[in-house]
Parts: sequence; structure tokens; C-alpha cells
Amino acid sequence: MKLDRLISTIAILLIATATLFAQQSKDKKMDQPKGNPVVVMKTSMGTIKIELFEDKAPVTVKNFLSYVDEKYFNGTVFHRVIKGFMIQGGGFEASDPIKQKPTKAQIINESDNGLKNERGTLAMARTNDPNSATSQFFINVVDNSFLNKAEGNPGYAVFAKVIEGMDVVDKIRAVKTGTFPAISLYQGKEIKQQFQDVPETKVVIESITRAGK
Repeated sequence: MKLDRLISTIAILLIATATLFAQQSKDKKMDQPKGNPVVVMKTSMGTIKIELFEDKAPVTVKNFLSYVDEKYFNGTVFHRVIKGFMIQGGGFEASDPIKQKPTKAQIINESDNGLKNERGTLAMARTNDPNSATSQFFINVVDNSFLNKAEGNPGYAVFAKVIEGMDVVDKIRAVKTGTFPAISLYQGKEIKQQFQDVPETKVVIESITRAGK
């Protein structure tokens, strides 16, 4: 009889302990912050997976994802490729000649978020106005410390990083480039220009989607 009671008591304790552990595990999971969003960029030269630093650059990431969700980047090109610097895209259609697409409003420059323009990171392209970024971005193919925010230098806002596919980035950076015609937009008007560092064979961004969708 005593043995039966002892076994029953042990069983009750084990069940109570298991229930408590399960609840603590559940609470711990609820307390953990959600991870940063990830997007998958499919290009004509391969696939690149990118983590977006929503925690560090919330305005920039929200802006970027709005373009992603609207499929804005689909069918655009990397229109500026400099082997020892970066590859830039996100604004020109894969037409002939390449043509700049209309964009949303400009966003603030989040270059003071502590992220650095290091190899594999993505930053927003802009004009001389620090708060002029819209859709265009670039991937740093080397460490570009001179693009970081510093005294007298507003810097370029890093908002993401390649987590898979740097071999694809390196293939893109190695393509042959030259000077080709392009159509830019200025205050809603089309301007014919000659662009340098344009890939001889178009490197197309076929799609950018949220991972898992």
C-alpha cells in the first residue's frame, strides 16, 4: 500500500513538473522577439537570400518591403556594376534602352543606425540630398567604410545583409560593363543619358519575394 502511494505521489509530481516546464517554455517563446524579415531575390544569374534589419532601419525596411509586396522590383536590372565597389539596382526596367521607373516618396536617411557598409550588406542609393532614397539599393562587394556616417559625411543607410548567395553577387560583380544609353526620370520628365558601368548583358532581377511566400 505504501509503495502504491509512493508511486502515485511520484507520478503526480512528474505530471506537475512537466506541465510547469511546458508552460515556462511557452512563455519563453512568447517573450522572444520575432526575427527580422528575409527576402529571396531571384536574378538571371542565381538566387540571393537577404535578411532585412527591421530592428535597426525600420523606415528603410518598411519602404523596401512595400516595393517587394507590389512586385516593383520584378523585371528590373542591376544597372551599375563596379567590381571593386558595389552592384546597384532596383530602379530601371530591363528594356532597351533601360528606363527608370516611377517611385514612391523619398525617405529619411537612417545611416546613424550603427550598421556599416561592409561586404555583403545592402544600403540605399541616393542623390547628394541625404534624404532622397526611394527604390534603388546597392550591395557592397567590399568593405566601403567611406560610405559610413561620420562627421561631415551623412553616409549611406545600411538596412540588410546577404545571408546566402554571395557567390551570385560575386558573379554579378565580375560581368563585363560599358557605356550604354538609358532613360532617367527628373521631375516626371524623361531624360536620355549615357550611363557608365552598365552590364553588357543585362543582369535581371526576376523577382524579390518574402521568404516562405
